[in-house]
This record gives sequence, C-alpha cells and structure tokens, in this order.
Amino acid sequence: MLEIKELLPFEMLGIDSDKGGEFINAHLLRYCRKQGITFTRGRAYKKNDNCYVEQKNCAVVRKAVWYKRYDTEEELKVLNEIYRELRLLVNFFYPSMKLIEKTRVGSKVKKKYDIARTSYQGCDDRIG
Repeated sequence: MLEIKELLPFEMLGIDSDKGGEFINAHLLRYCRKQGITFTRGRAYKKNDNCYVEQKNCAVVRKAVWYKRYDTEEELKVLNEIYRELRLLVNFFYPSMKLIEKTRVGSKVKKKYDIARTSYQGCDDRIG
C-alpha cells in the first residue's frame, strides 16, 4: 500500500474493494484506520455489483497475465514488474467512456456516453 500511495499523483482518500477475503483483512483495515483512509466494500446482498470490477479485471489483468495461478516469490516479483508497467499503459493510454445516461424508449434502452478519455485525463479534469 505504501508503494501505491507514493505513486499516486493525488492524496489517497479511500479504497473500494469487492467482498473477497483477499482484499478484506485486518491488516488492510488497520492500515486504513491509521492513515485516515476510508475503506468501503461492495454492498451486502448485491451480487451484481461485483461484475463491474470483474469486467475491468478481465479487460486488463486477465489479458496481461491470463488465468494461471502464480504461487512462488519469483512469480510474485514478475507479476509486480508487469503490473508496474501495465498501470502506466492503462492509466495514460487506454481511453474508456463513462455511461452518463440511460433512457428507456419503448422496449429499447438508449445509452449516452461521455467522451472517451484515459484515467489520467479523468483525474486531471477533476483535480483542475
């Protein structure tokens, strides 16, 4: 978490995770409380919330490292190196569009999207 926090171009105010045990543990909760970071997780009994996180997981993580299980320290080092570079690629070069409106017209749903921008551009727009 310290490495992630240092790499962010802005202050970390919160962490949002799914309900998986790999993210929710006493160490992370204690760290967040100590640092004054809000820690939230998926809504209880709303199993469909997780699909949005998993969609991004598939689009980014699975395409880069597949579905193989990585268990050794050496594999962890390699994964961390991949993720260190992947974050730059995804945040600075992969644009995505945010859904801003959905309107039902009869039996069809009309969707309106914001302009495509990278995660960095989105943060830059919000920060100023």
